[in-house]
Amino acid sequence: MTDSRNALTPEALTMMDAIARTGSFAAAARHLGKVPSALTYNVRQLEDALDVLLFDRRSRQATLTAAGQELLDEGRRLLDEMEAVTSRVKRVATGWETQLTVAVDDICSRSTILDLCAAFYAEEAPIPRAAETDATSSPPTRLRIRNEVLAGTWEALVTGQADLAIGVAASRELPSGVTMKDLGAIEFVFAVAPHHPLAKCMTPIDDAELIRHRAVAVADSASRLTPITVNILPGQAVLTVSDMRAKLAAQLIGVGCGFVPEPMAREFIAAGQLVVRPVARERQPERLGYAWRSPTGRRSGEPQPGLALRWWLERLAHDETKRALLDRYGSRGGIGA
Repeated sequence: MTDSRNALTPEALTMMDAIARTGSFAAAARHLGKVPSALTYNVRQLEDALDVLLFDRRSRQATLTAAGQELLDEGRRLLDEMEAVTSRVKRVATGWETQLTVAVDDICSRSTILDLCAAFYAEEAPIPRAAETDATSSPPTRLRIRNEVLAGTWEALVTGQADLAIGVAASRELPSGVTMKDLGAIEFVFAVAPHHPLAKCMTPIDDAELIRHRAVAVADSASRLTPITVNILPGQAVLTVSDMRAKLAAQLIGVGCGFVPEPMAREFIAAGQLVVRPVARERQPERLGYAWRSPTGRRSGEPQPGLALRWWLERLAHDETKRALLDRYGSRGGIGA
């Protein structure tokens, strides 16, 4: 029997992750470039080493047992930690992180984020260990942008899945090791299509009237933290969509109502495709921020962020960048770009 400590390799954890993500041994085998029989054998070896059953053999799907789910959750955490260690080692050697993961709330302008990525890649970075030259290249850091919604943006940061989170609620209590700066405030308007029944209301709409109409809500992307629900009344019919752009599209065709960020809806309001109506329960402007996990180290002196994170923090400190993230939407990049 294989020793359990030797069985828990990065390859074994990656295998578990692939099976869970693809939903079957056959799909996972294709993803990993293995034959299904080899993958099945590797899973049985892992089960023997740990002396537990990881998958329910009674199901045709790759259904995890409770022990298998625990291994998957902890395995993903360990893989993230190993990636983080690799990044820290690389940063010590060159100053640049191997990878920088940025969690961006769905409310932020996507085109602005992509412009920031383009500007980052356009930077000239010294090539480490160049033989007596001053050669430069694009930063060696791989950027990974995660699109998150509501509590999911904060969760990505505090669980270590992201190094920087943009668009988090500024009212959150900061845990140790997390720093936050102000991004700005964004206003919301209650908007419906011109042919929606509520478009006829000229006086503030109360809850008794709102509950009679379907709301459009964006699903919170958090999987561990408590999901946030905003402005949904108990008993109200709800259409749940994946992001703010889908919510806006749904309200444009009149299948529901709800609050939308004013900058995102602005051009549609000006074109008459959406109308703003007053409600008794007004939504206050939301104050947002950007936060990052402060690097920690055992050596003396104050630890510094890696060069990639430092670049993003310097750009986010500019007022024009903050305004663009919360105000630059429109037809340039489609609905809510």
